[in-house]
Amino acid sequence: SLSQCLEEQGLDYALTSKFEIIYQWTIDFFGLQKGDKFRIIYDEEMVDGKTVGIGDIYAAEFVHNKTTYFAFLFEEGTTESYFDERGQSLKKAFLKAPLSFFRISSRFSHNRLHPVLKIRRPHHGVDYAAPTGTPVFSIGNGTVIEKAYQAGGGGNYLKIKHNQTYTTVYMHLKGFASGIRKGVQVKQSQVIGYVGATGLASGPHLDFRVYKNGIPIDPLTMESPRVEPVSREKMPEFTALKDS
Repeated sequence: SLSQCLEEQGLDYALTSKFEIIYQWTIDFFGLQKGDKFRIIYDEEMVDGKTVGIGDIYAAEFVHNKTTYFAFLFEEGTTESYFDERGQSLKKAFLKAPLSFFRISSRFSHNRLHPVLKIRRPHHGVDYAAPTGTPVFSIGNGTVIEKAYQAGGGGNYLKIKHNQTYTTVYMHLKGFASGIRKGVQVKQSQVIGYVGATGLASGPHLDFRVYKNGIPIDPLTMESPRVEPVSREKMPEFTALKDS
């Protein structure tokens, strides 16, 4: 894992958290593999020669599965954000995963052996194994259109409509976050519930599903639209920063 790798280098754990936040829209940190590598330019806050904190990350390079992902901190408008080498924002409409730091226990499949029923049937989602009570958050802005319980299937579940194209479903929840109900608008990264094993489940996990125009798609291969890039007026300034 990224945290273990940084720890082995004697680096502060806070650096792991900040680094993952930068790339949370771009890289699935559950899928890291041997050969991935990274470089980071950042401030280390020190007192009397001892590290007391991590400041800004100014630039980063992450090579994942032989693809290079750059990140440059740049002020666009009145806020600072991270952009790739082309000036495209690293932030996207959807996060890559609805919870942090846990493992995938089952992937999207049209013919999976069900762990409880012991029969083969489609599993149109991704299962994230995680301890009971782990916070689950919405991968994007949207409106809760269903909050219900399905005894012989998803248990406590939520369905969120993000736009005319995408809807996401979060299943087997132990419970829902305060204020979550049908019709409520939620923000990206907002906690909406907690991992559980309600319904038909062999253990605590989140069954996460994505629908595009009503058809289930693999969440791990979904392409997410980006937000606004660096403006044309500020591109020369951004290019000078990037090249430095």
